[in-house]
Amino acid sequence: MKNIDIVIVGGGMVGLTTALAIRQQTSLSVAVIDSQELHSIKEQPHLRVSAINNASKQLFTNLCVWDDICAVRSQAYSNMHVWDKDGYGHLDFDQSDIPTGSGADNLGSIIENDIIRNALWHKAEQDSGIRFIPENITSMAVGGSEVFLSFAEQPPIMAKLVIGADGANSWVRKQLDMAMTFRDYDHHAVVATVECAQGHQNTAWQVFLPSGPLAFLPLYQQNTCSIVWSLPPEQAERIKALSTDDFNKEILAASDGKLGNIRLQSERVSFPLTMRLVRDFVKDRVVLIGDAAHTIHPLAGQGVNLGLVDAAALAQTLADICVQGKALNDAQALGHFSRWRKSDASEMIVAMESIKQGFSLQQTLPKFIRGLGMSLLNNVASLKKLLLKQAMGSRSDLPKLCKVQDPLA
Repeated sequence: MKNIDIVIVGGGMVGLTTALAIRQQTSLSVAVIDSQELHSIKEQPHLRVSAINNASKQLFTNLCVWDDICAVRSQAYSNMHVWDKDGYGHLDFDQSDIPTGSGADNLGSIIENDIIRNALWHKAEQDSGIRFIPENITSMAVGGSEVFLSFAEQPPIMAKLVIGADGANSWVRKQLDMAMTFRDYDHHAVVATVECAQGHQNTAWQVFLPSGPLAFLPLYQQNTCSIVWSLPPEQAERIKALSTDDFNKEILAASDGKLGNIRLQSERVSFPLTMRLVRDFVKDRVVLIGDAAHTIHPLAGQGVNLGLVDAAALAQTLADICVQGKALNDAQALGHFSRWRKSDASEMIVAMESIKQGFSLQQTLPKFIRGLGMSLLNNVASLKKLLLKQAMGSRSDLPKLCKVQDPLA
């Protein structure tokens, strides 16, 4: 039987970031449990990408993985263009809208999930205090002083704290029957890679259609974008079933030709969109983070950024616990962490719902009124900066690892 201080269930972006952040700030031993192997990076972009905001970029920089990620491939974007398909309004952001003092030189970066995961994994492999267990857990028993984890083949593990970073359908969350608020958005996200004749112009594009938003996220090749198209389930199935030529025609019409002719470059896959929020991030000796604790609409690409801040916040909480000589499951400290992260997630859920419902409401308004509303917002610099500040993760209560580090500190 092996004794480990921290067991992280889930070796995705959030779980691996948590492991690295804990090890950077403490001497705690960490085990990462994940049976999914690394995917090799191919010339064709992977379908799942993330919009990494400035707070997450700073976190990766402080963990010494940002340069490793960018050395493979990434695409920064310095502009955002949002418009109403059936109206006249539009909303534009550029570098002049970046909040003063943020230290950011762009609005964000679009990076394939596999590239981020591989860089984090290789960095963790270099730390002798992080152990990888490529096997699924068969049972978990939470006791008064430890958590007992069993496996089909390898010897059991005793851990002082278990972190569930195992995604939206979290096995850890289900084992402890942790209460959760749940709402089906009644939309599916269709994702694919497309080639755009006029190039992405270092811009993130998003059009609000009567059926839902369609985003074009710029990839490392100037003429290539990753699309995320939010549609009712039956329309998502129809879009996936179209011939390549018919799909190209439909997405060209949906985008108003703003990126020129568009050609499909990959398969089309879809997944259901659901809002989830656990009522408490902590139960006994178990903590949930990332998609295991919350999922939101991909409207502004903030899901993974929320999870990465969870990782930094939990690592900071555990570092404080160690300094104070308390038990790793200290109720007061973990209770503060839970309230901190639930508040942030709740705010983001409400913000995404407000934007989504706002555009849904606009569909019932005359085109002139819709266009006037967006145009007014586009010309109010203070409101634009406020929106961008939230999207870039610029908050006063960010964990230390998500902020620029003072080299003299």
